[in-house]
Amino acid sequence: MAAGEQFPPERQLAEALGISRMTLRRAIDELVAKGVVRRRHGAGVFALGPKLDQPLAASSFTEDMLARGMRPGSRVLSFDVTEAGAHIGRKLHIVESAEVITILRLRLADEEPLALEELHIPSALVPGLCGEDLENSSFYELLRSRFDIALNHSVQTIEPTLLDADEAKVLGVPEQSPALLFERTSRGAEGVPFEFVRSVYRGDRYKIRTELTLPGQPHEPGQSLESDPRLEPDQTEGASR
Repeated sequence: MAAGEQFPPERQLAEALGISRMTLRRAIDELVAKGVVRRRHGAGVFALGPKLDQPLAASSFTEDMLARGMRPGSRVLSFDVTEAGAHIGRKLHIVESAEVITILRLRLADEEPLALEELHIPSALVPGLCGEDLENSSFYELLRSRFDIALNHSVQTIEPTLLDADEAKVLGVPEQSPALLFERTSRGAEGVPFEFVRSVYRGDRYKIRTELTLPGQPHEPGQSLESDPRLEPDQTEGASR
């Protein structure tokens, strides 16, 4: 079944397979536990595509999805200009009263919601920026072409989390669904921070991939080790936009 395709009604599927509804429910429970289908309360059971592996390296969400043969998309949910405040001011190395633009975007692939991204950037760095500029486009490419800002260094942390009610509703999954929380501060060529980003990626659609090569051993293409980022805190540097 294609990702997003809905299962037939339980009674119809059990009859088609020649099994009891209890047996069918147990089988679906196993599929849910394996992460290949999901239940939507009041809506039914839906197939999921394979998990997208997220390498711990600098990359563009748009370019990454295109490389997978998927159609990337972005939907701006909010665009606000406010004072930085203490927390964001520290992240961006600016005073609390400095203006920042805060943008909430929904990231999609083949129209499927994959992540929520909250972006903070000093207003002074991007004069004239508006919400429409970030609809279905790469933010990093926009920074390079329009504002002459290029990513040079990024520090990112990753940790497991659970989606709250608002996040789950936008991403189309049940509340308290598992997710991956990314927080990233990026700097340009002069070492000055130009963005702080907080993103939540659906745990049923993403996994983290790292590649490890032993000293003195040749690297063979395809060799990789998928690891839990909680167990490899020294491997959490990178960026993905």
